[in-house]
Amino acid sequence: MLKLTTNDAEAPEITQSLDELARQGARRMIAAALELEVEQYVQALRHLRDDQGHALVVRNGKSHHERTIQLGAGSIKIKAPRVNDCRSDEQFTSKILPPYMRRSPRLDEAIPVLYLRGLSTGDFSEALEALLGPEATGFSATTITRLLKTWQDDYEAWRKRSLEGKEYVYVWADGVYFNVRLEEDRLACLVVVGVRPDGRKEVIALEDGYRESTESWASLLRDLKRRGMSAPVLAIGDGNLGFWAALREVYPETQEQRCWKHKLANVLDKLPKRLQARAKDMLREIMYAPDRESALEEIERFSEEYGARYPKAVETLTKDQDRLLTFFDFPAEHWIHLRTTNPIESTFATVKARTKKTKGAGSRKAGLAMAFKLLLAAEKHWRRVNAPHLVALVRVGIAFPNGKAEMLQLEPAPDDLFTRTPSILAAEEALIHNI
Repeated sequence: MLKLTTNDAEAPEITQSLDELARQGARRMIAAALELEVEQYVQALRHLRDDQGHALVVRNGKSHHERTIQLGAGSIKIKAPRVNDCRSDEQFTSKILPPYMRRSPRLDEAIPVLYLRGLSTGDFSEALEALLGPEATGFSATTITRLLKTWQDDYEAWRKRSLEGKEYVYVWADGVYFNVRLEEDRLACLVVVGVRPDGRKEVIALEDGYRESTESWASLLRDLKRRGMSAPVLAIGDGNLGFWAALREVYPETQEQRCWKHKLANVLDKLPKRLQARAKDMLREIMYAPDRESALEEIERFSEEYGARYPKAVETLTKDQDRLLTFFDFPAEHWIHLRTTNPIESTFATVKARTKKTKGAGSRKAGLAMAFKLLLAAEKHWRRVNAPHLVALVRVGIAFPNGKAEMLQLEPAPDDLFTRTPSILAAEEALIHNI
């Protein structure tokens, strides 16, 4: 344990700013941590000797040159301790301060976030100098431009990754539009987000699709299937016919759930404004009904109320009636997730804010790369669906009429345990602990 001692008679007057004190404290702590890291490394290998009995791993002073490291607390200068490592198979590398590191990983993460949140490339140097001090370097407009190119390369590699062995129980699909500054047509981003058998949400696909056409969606889904994605149990999306036609072609066994948020907007659009408040309350009674039978009764009430004078509103609601109520066949704990495509729409609000700030991405590729980076950043903070242990049960075919599991009829386990899929094993675990 390190102890700080002071001598009041010799203590100089503290004149540094709070930021300078923070930087000095960070420098001292990092220096101490580096010394401890080297000491532990050398001590762990002190038994290694050459033919003459000399230690193979020993301290070798400090680096001849100071290195400037940029941290959240600002820029600091530090000399790293060195190790004379004479082994042929392995050499010492600091995990705290790897070679050539000039910025902390958290700061590297912050740079794209600042850009994606709306900070223009020309403002980076001034903004980060104010945060990190005058020694902040390497944050020019050219640096950000290089980052954009890196994001495009990362996106191309990601969209070709294998999905073999990955299972998705639920998927949300939606098309999100935003401007492209140097092109006339808006970018239609086709987005698919899925739920794994353990309840985690994950971005599956992000593609450029021309006006959400059937062929664009079919091309995306066929590519997912080719790369190994098996059919999800349930897909949630709006009333766009392109997606559903493509889904029935590529994954005909997948069940369909229409997005209630889009449906409410479409139905209310067919009614005069003076009636929309009451109609919205009635529609929400359907949406949040405790079971399918109650929902059907509420649909009948709505039809009686508005059918005579506003038949188009009733037709808009009832034409997708069965697919609006599919969620009743799944765990009640999951209904809040299955009624809408909100996981996609809420995330893309950030993309739209960024493109509005910059009057649109410069190209379709840049727009896709920006959306990709934002989605993956958001994914890190997504929570699992409610009652995640029930997702695996849905995957293996357990029925949940009106949200409650039916009496379970379990078949004998296979003779070979290793033939079971991950979802089956997860379901068995859920049954043991929760059923």
